Amino acid sequence: MNIPRIAVAGAGSIGCFVGGLLRDAGFDVRFLGRAGVINAVTQDGLRLTDFDGLSLEVGGITGSDDPETALAGADLLLVCVKSGDTEAMGRLIATHAPDAQVISLQNGVDNAARLRAVLPRADVRAAMVPFNVVSRGLGQYHRATSGDILVEAGPMPDLSCAHLIWQAVDNIESIQWGKLLINLGNAVNALADMPLLEQLQDRAWRRVLADQMTEALRILRVAGITPAKTTAAPPHIIPHVLRLPTPLFRVVAASMLTIDAHARSSMWDDLKQGRKTEIDALQGAILDLAERHGRQAPLNARMRALVRAAEDADAGPPGLTASDIRA
Repeated sequence: MNIPRIAVAGAGSIGCFVGGLLRDAGFDVRFLGRAGVINAVTQDGLRLTDFDGLSLEVGGITGSDDPETALAGADLLLVCVKSGDTEAMGRLIATHAPDAQVISLQNGVDNAARLRAVLPRADVRAAMVPFNVVSRGLGQYHRATSGDILVEAGPMPDLSCAHLIWQAVDNIESIQWGKLLINLGNAVNALADMPLLEQLQDRAWRRVLADQMTEALRILRVAGITPAKTTAAPPHIIPHVLRLPTPLFRVVAASMLTIDAHARSSMWDDLKQGRKTEIDALQGAILDLAERHGRQAPLNARMRALVRAAEDADAGPPGLTASDIRA
């Protein structure tokens, strides 16, 4: 597979940004997504920007809201749908592109396994996307944090290009658990309804995330899971960094992650758009693990309950305070 035909299964923020960069690099890329998004990007193209000054206009976009049109004949499927849609997407792939290699670019730790259950003969790889992508309107996507895509090692096309690096790794499960610990902050950002950079300047909010991570790390130790480093600091150090006084935190954090003022979590965007979130794939994964090992994770449970309440209210991000979380 020298020049693969690529289908992006889920034209959301990550799917459009990653697929758009691959299209700009000369790959044959098709998109499967909602009709509104597909109509916008096929007619007007993609506008891709990032924290480091990237500014690309990518034209010639091909896509459809019809799975047969978008998926049939693909050599490589990049699955970018929300975790709750994993099995449904797996069934579409089984119907329309059963021989394609599949890479899951999803949050959480079990999506690749769930795809394999639906696609037992397919080559399914787990991957970890470290960066945050913010939608600025139909067809406009901004990468607000840094990092390279890490993908489960094995034969696959070389997808690295000028603005997107893919690295093969042997410890993808540990990396996914490490990323999940960071992604516990998605709910914090969604409930606070403020830019991530602004939130990280507030020690009270950082301590909410730190306490969630500490609670989750205890559960992972009981379960015998060792999360891998996905930032410049090992997972067990990050809560201590988050609890530092703000002036010292700014100095230390500057060497760990590049982030700009536009960054917000995908969960914030889900609440803003009235969509179901991935809270069950994040805090829910910690709570499931805790239950299996006879432990409790009350702060993670509190976060899940608050996000579910915001979903039910369907009024957007609720704009809570750190004290509200602790109540």
